[in-house]
Amino acid sequence: MKKYFNKFISLSVLVIVLLSACNLGVTPPSDEEVVSDSPVELSTALPPTESVQHVMIPGELPTNKSGILGDHDSSTTSNENRAPSGDRFTFGRYERPFNSEAMDIYFPYLDIQLAEFAIDDTWMYATITVKGDELSSQSLVGKYGFEIDLSVNGGGDYLIMVLQPSSTEWTTNNVQVWFDENDDVGGEVKVVADDVPTQGNGYETQIFGSGQEDDPDLAWARISPTDPNSVQMAVKLSLLAGDTTFMVGMWAGTDDLDATLFDINDMFTHEQAGSSLKEFEFFYPVKEVSELDNTCRMAIGFQPTGNEPGGCPVPVPGDDSPPPPGQSCPPPSILYC
Repeated sequence: MKKYFNKFISLSVLVIVLLSACNLGVTPPSDEEVVSDSPVELSTALPPTESVQHVMIPGELPTNKSGILGDHDSSTTSNENRAPSGDRFTFGRYERPFNSEAMDIYFPYLDIQLAEFAIDDTWMYATITVKGDELSSQSLVGKYGFEIDLSVNGGGDYLIMVLQPSSTEWTTNNVQVWFDENDDVGGEVKVVADDVPTQGNGYETQIFGSGQEDDPDLAWARISPTDPNSVQMAVKLSLLAGDTTFMVGMWAGTDDLDATLFDINDMFTHEQAGSSLKEFEFFYPVKEVSELDNTCRMAIGFQPTGNEPGGCPVPVPGDDSPPPPGQSCPPPSILYC
């Protein structure tokens, strides 16, 4: 019996020693040190982008206008697949709010009816009113803009455009300002089509709308809060660096209203561009240049003589004289003041 008791004691001591040895220097892992087999989820979220903080926003347009003019209404002859007048490719005038070739689709939202220009102490404002759709409300899904000719020689210097405006609040979204830095807009002979298409690059320098502009408040656009068929654009006067006399022409279009294609009649031949007037049977219908409308150019800050390249006609002697600058001319007079 003693023999078995001694064996039991020896065995118990051995077990205690082994258990003690197993725990020597071992510390139970803390909760923070537990390793998981689950993959670690890394955050891929980028820091939030700071929105542009605008300092200057345009207000309501001045009541007095620096210029106002009417334009041709192609809805009156659209059922005949033609424009009524006003389309003279050679002289840089376009009245072709139609699809190419067939001319069986008329786009009222590209057919300029009225153009207005106004200035206050900070901003210059351009308003383009297009033909309303009498059957339903329409979206202004084209491009709308105006050219500024500072030297009054027919060659544009700046092109301001808005693409598919949709808000009645002033916004910089989809607004672009382009500059002709190398002075090739207009080709060899300003306004008039050159004999041979040029290899120019139009308004090649974008100074607003690329996200890299120096002044995030330079140019704005909206749909008029009181007229769903009117596009309003506002640009700081500081863009003109002190110039107070210049010419302004308005545009509406789609793909062919491209800053790099100016002047359009220097980039295409008349045969390529076509015509919206059936009396020009050699060129009719519109072809590569379609869905486009523009106006003659208004004189801003001076009384025109009628000899300005691209300018609107002025009253002939005996006609009622237009109001002085700052007043309105009755549309659709196709005159400017």
